Amino acid sequence: MSRPSLEDIFAENDEFGLLDVKPRAGRGGPAQDRGVAALLEVTAFYERHSRLPDPGAMDHDEMRLGAIWGTVKLAPTDQMRAADRLLLLSDSATPTSRSWQDEPVDASIPNSLDDIFADDDLDVDPSLVSLKHTTPAAERHVPDHRADFVPCQDFERFRERFETVQHGLEAGERQASPIRKWSVIEPIEGDFFIRNGLLAMIAEKSEMTARGGARDHRLRVIFSNGTESDPLMSSFRKSLNDDKTARMVQKIGLGPLDPEWENDQLELSGTIYVARSRSENPEIKGQRMILHKIGVTSQDVSRRVADARNDPTFLLAPVEIVATYSLQNLSRNKVENLLHRFFAGARPAKLFVTDRFGKKVRPKEWFYVLPEHVGQAAKLIEEGTLHRYLYDVDTQRIILKNEIT
Repeated sequence: MSRPSLEDIFAENDEFGLLDVKPRAGRGGPAQDRGVAALLEVTAFYERHSRLPDPGAMDHDEMRLGAIWGTVKLAPTDQMRAADRLLLLSDSATPTSRSWQDEPVDASIPNSLDDIFADDDLDVDPSLVSLKHTTPAAERHVPDHRADFVPCQDFERFRERFETVQHGLEAGERQASPIRKWSVIEPIEGDFFIRNGLLAMIAEKSEMTARGGARDHRLRVIFSNGTESDPLMSSFRKSLNDDKTARMVQKIGLGPLDPEWENDQLELSGTIYVARSRSENPEIKGQRMILHKIGVTSQDVSRRVADARNDPTFLLAPVEIVATYSLQNLSRNKVENLLHRFFAGARPAKLFVTDRFGKKVRPKEWFYVLPEHVGQAAKLIEEGTLHRYLYDVDTQRIILKNEIT
């Protein structure tokens, strides 16, 4: 049996309609049909959004439709003009909305946040735009003075020391060793450094305090050009680390057991000061007249207390100096330690302040004493007879030890 040909197959009756195939409409249609289809799609878009599609839109479908419309409207056909019932092909047609890529119109840029929140279309809960748990800018940690360079009024007292150290460096008796990057430096009074080409001597290291949540000291640094500064110890460390030419001047001697090792230690005269707090804290304000800070400094007292409101040592409040007493040829550190031990029984047991990090700081330089008591004790130190006396907390008097019954 021979196989049927194609003609035979197509000649047979198509019982199931397999050969009844309709042509599919698609891209192969006439150009005017595609233009009309695009116009109809753009017309539907315009009725929904009241604007023409934007070829620069973030939405993909709108971007595609805008690009097609931008092409077909350049050469509209008669069929398109007949189907344009919204007159989108005319020059007066509503333009597309502004794209996010366009430069903003000056009139649309708000002048302030108030203009934004005043917009009627923006309904914002007031609680979302009101700041809470923040410190106003005027109350933030701003120092009352900076550690600037000022003339050292008593530089003549230190000139010989600078000349001795300079001679030792030139003669090779002392060495200046480089400071390693990020090394932790613990300067003490009498230490010498080279910073920015100048010899720098640590003339004073004040009481330990808490600054920025960390323990710190205030330094008095005197430079060989006759100026001085009073940075925090942490700031002084940073300045040394930032200076690639910074050096630490080594001490004379072989070590702490060598008698010459302590030659650089300072035996400075200074000023005993008695300070009264001006804090508005009710617990401190109520005992202001009997609670005093006893300190000793080698620098100007007003400069020492200039940043009191930011210093926990001063109860984070300004102070007023109520008395000062001069020291002559006496060690500042020894005098301060003697006074603090002498009045130790009058130190408040529960006195503390809370710093801005929420930490409790308990200053140890405040006592329930009167300024005249400090002056009397200072005179006894000068006379070398303080060891014969004691401070009676109950009677608030300085008495001879043999008077105790």
